[in-house]
Amino acid sequence: MADFIYTGGAFRSGVAMFVDENGLIARFSEAEADRARALRLGGRAILPGLVNAHSHAFQRLIRGRTEHRTRAQRDTFWTWRESMYSAANLISPDILYTAARMAFLEMLAGGITTVGEFHYVHHGAGGVSYQNRNQLALEVLRAARDTGLRVALLRAAYVRAGYERAMHPAQLRFITPRVEDFKADTEALREEVATSGATGRAWVGVAPHSIRAVPLDYLAEVVRYARANRMPVHMHVAEQPAEVEECVAEHGLPPIALLHEHGLLDSRFTAIHAIHVTDPEIDHLASARAMICACPITERNLGDGVAPADRWAERGLGIAFGSDSNVQIDLLEDARSLEYDLRMQRLERVVLSEDSSTGDLAKRLFASATEVGAQSLGARVGELEPGRPADFFSVDLNDPSLAGATEESLLSHIVFAMARTAVRDVCVGGEFVIRGGRHAQGQNIVRQFAAVQRELWSA
Repeated sequence: MADFIYTGGAFRSGVAMFVDENGLIARFSEAEADRARALRLGGRAILPGLVNAHSHAFQRLIRGRTEHRTRAQRDTFWTWRESMYSAANLISPDILYTAARMAFLEMLAGGITTVGEFHYVHHGAGGVSYQNRNQLALEVLRAARDTGLRVALLRAAYVRAGYERAMHPAQLRFITPRVEDFKADTEALREEVATSGATGRAWVGVAPHSIRAVPLDYLAEVVRYARANRMPVHMHVAEQPAEVEECVAEHGLPPIALLHEHGLLDSRFTAIHAIHVTDPEIDHLASARAMICACPITERNLGDGVAPADRWAERGLGIAFGSDSNVQIDLLEDARSLEYDLRMQRLERVVLSEDSSTGDLAKRLFASATEVGAQSLGARVGELEPGRPADFFSVDLNDPSLAGATEESLLSHIVFAMARTAVRDVCVGGEFVIRGGRHAQGQNIVRQFAAVQRELWSA
């Protein structure tokens, strides 16, 4: 029991929340006897756990190591990729586990309880397969299990460097040339998850990397496979203008128009980024009830462009958030940045709100960081309601960043002003993984990650 619990789109006070033996919310109660026996989190508010719909955990290794100009005339997303490829080429199973554990610890510390891990490093150096072709995916799942994070492993299909592009040597670690092998590897991973006892804590989706990396016939077969198994499909789409130009050169259509033309969009499809899109393409996404995952922190770091979230919202598209390159892991910063970038572009305020009620904008952005992210990953999380998993985080109402908040303004304080120091407790499936701002393995995770970083980059 806390001072406030966020449920049904509003804060309630004087309410105790009870969790059953399966880690599901059993009921809420205002009865005095129930409140008296509930665990008391005084001076705190409880909110549903945030859902990070798009992460590349291994890229945590290059945080802070790409903020310099290369020898190229202009430093862009495409030159940044060279640093990313270098990191990908250094990964061993142990290094990936250590990096993923570090990223997942940070996510939990920021109130994230579920992640969609877009996983595309499949093989060893030179593209040689491990004995278990899912060895690296299993390391990511182990990292999530050991930190306590709920995870959707979005297994990426990656076939080529791009239309008429030469293969980068590091990309050999991503490549699965035959779609039959991709499906077989994904089925094997699903079986391992099903028999691991991680039911509900881990599941598998598919992620055709991008139009440039996956030929159209291969892509169509992956989508058919996903639909037959009711899996989420995530895909990088229109992140960079050059990606759109390449798609038009090969297919005569921009990416989303191409996906629409071939019937590959539906309600389980999430377009990652979707920045450089036309209004008709946004209409295609909306008519298919597809979703978009915006990653504003990464997008501004890479110079991708400003997400046209105002145009998405006008057409009723569901918008989720992702930490992507993990250059900074703060999903509420992603949420406020989506709005703030539009303010800078349009020279006006409160762009994404549709009515004048106090807190409407904060409610919309918070729903994107919870409910829409859950829908994107096919998870029954993101809301504190009976029958759903007890995934939540608490915030300290006395944290300096929340000082002065009232019940009416509290959600706006949290979305637009809260510092990460305010997050005190995090619970996944009824089990506390963060208490008083601390994770039981936190110091060990940081120490091991720092040792790996020194080993990798000391040369």
